Amino acid sequence: MTARDPIADLRRIAFLLERANEATYRVRAFRSAAKAVAALPSAEVAELARAGKLTKLSGVGEVTARCVAESLAGEEPVYLRRLAATEGADLDAEATALRTALRGDCHTHSDWSDGGSSIEEMALAAVELGHEYLVITDHSPRLKVAQGLTADRLRRQLDQVASLNEALPEGFRILTGVEVDILADGSLDQDEELLARLDVVVGSVHSGLSDERGRMTHRMLAAIANPHLDILGHCTGRMVSSRPAGVTGPGDRGHRRRTRGESDFDADAVFAACAEHGVAVEVNSRPERQDPPKRLIRRALEAGCQFAINTDAHAPGQLDWQRFGCERAARCGVPADRVVNTWPAERLVVWAGSRS
Repeated sequence: MTARDPIADLRRIAFLLERANEATYRVRAFRSAAKAVAALPSAEVAELARAGKLTKLSGVGEVTARCVAESLAGEEPVYLRRLAATEGADLDAEATALRTALRGDCHTHSDWSDGGSSIEEMALAAVELGHEYLVITDHSPRLKVAQGLTADRLRRQLDQVASLNEALPEGFRILTGVEVDILADGSLDQDEELLARLDVVVGSVHSGLSDERGRMTHRMLAAIANPHLDILGHCTGRMVSSRPAGVTGPGDRGHRRRTRGESDFDADAVFAACAEHGVAVEVNSRPERQDPPKRLIRRALEAGCQFAINTDAHAPGQLDWQRFGCERAARCGVPADRVVNTWPAERLVVWAGSRS
């Protein structure tokens, strides 16, 4: 194939990001990469690409290097293709349509762990929002700071959920679940027998977030291969702000943290594994998380992944945060048919159960 002009592609990406009012640092990354590539003879750039050494250039990072390599191979860079796909779209309308398509929320917390309200209060708030179901995913035992549930406490919670479901409005259902810690070896922090009983299992890394790239990648791949894992939660672990704006009180327990960078892992390998094993990638709607970043949502989409747009709510009012996740997903071109919580409860439960 005839090579494209990588400098023009990088500049076009920067232009589209700028027009979409994306973060200045992201625009600058593509403009800096274009400048670095333009300073070298084209043959030297091609040789660096063949050797996988483009990131040795000052101003060229992993993402921009991939774009250059794709251009030189005669392919429209994936990053550019995804931006172009949403160019001119009414993103407010797209986000609204995506939010309307959602039937439930697959990642929420109650006062059984670090949430601020009872399961019943969370469920009634979900009913008011028009949800058809709510998955309660309180934390697992080793996350003691969040009052993680032992196996016995989780069993008692399942009994309470069954009782509550008898009294809740017709057409609404609480689904059982857990946000299980992905441990250092990639195993899941709960009894196998209990994981098999639950409707939905979200798995997240909460410790060792600064593990080196190879170790973190291995850890995540092992968890994704576990047949009990249904959704990979907030995959980078980042915190872009110290706390949600305007949020105080018990529903904010566990979220008064400093900002935190992304964990380092092989995103291509992780998303390929998610696509292979049928694990959905969470678009976490918490304002202080915004996890994954949009560039990784686009890569997960390109890899063929399914998604779950969740709030990670720790209080009833936070259940309305799904709109934030929908806005980010819409900007990345995520279609509703790739989002598992647009499905009815029955289909969601059958899908999750088929993995076990």
